[in-house]
Amino acid sequence: MATEAALARLPDLTIYDVSAVIPAKHFPVSKAFYAALGWKIKDVDPTLAVMELAGRRIYLQNFYVRRWAEYVVLHIGVEDATAWYEHMSSILRSKAFPGAYVQRPKIDLDGSLVTCAQDPSGVTLHFIQWDG
Repeated sequence: MATEAALARLPDLTIYDVSAVIPAKHFPVSKAFYAALGWKIKDVDPTLAVMELAGRRIYLQNFYVRRWAEYVVLHIGVEDATAWYEHMSSILRSKAFPGAYVQRPKIDLDGSLVTCAQDPSGVTLHFIQWDG
């Protein structure tokens, strides 16, 4: 067991943020998709954008490898998964984002309500609502 003196010598390992970097098959289309969902988009440079929603940030990279995109999952805790389904459905009716889709909310095995979607690059979005 570490003593207080030993703990005091440890470096400060406090973190204040963790952000994912997700791929974009067509960078302008992906930026437009996330902007339509409500994310604020800010270009960092010609190949990278930071996207923020509700104080949470992710990075969108103008780089694409299909197998990478298909394995990325953004797990997004929300108050109302059904509202996200309806919001995404209304955006996708325009057909402006080929490859993107949203599925009706369903109760998951753990009791959460989940709306599963896919962005235009194949990244999976799980909008998960916990009740309780």
